[in-house]
Amino acid sequence: MSTAMPNAGPPAFYTVREAARILRVDPATLYRAIREDAFPAIRVRARYVIPSAALDKLINEAAESGGCVDVARMAAERRTAREIDRLTGGAQW
Repeated sequence: MSTAMPNAGPPAFYTVREAARILRVDPATLYRAIREDAFPAIRVRARYVIPSAALDKLINEAAESGGCVDVARMAAERRTAREIDRLTGGAQW
């Protein structure tokens, strides 16, 4: 199942099932990580979608490091950035 439109380039978002297939994990594993805020996703009503940029970042980091990518570290950085935005009202330094 592809979310790309003909001649429109790669999709901006993947379904959880598509992202799980790309990462070769069970969709339930990915849903669990999303609910635990350990994997980037956007909730659209009752569905989650995965930004293709998030998958690209994971793939690039794995390729550059030649090893495991610490998704938990990425999630912690994302949570910290959100907390800073919340505390500063989104003001940039």
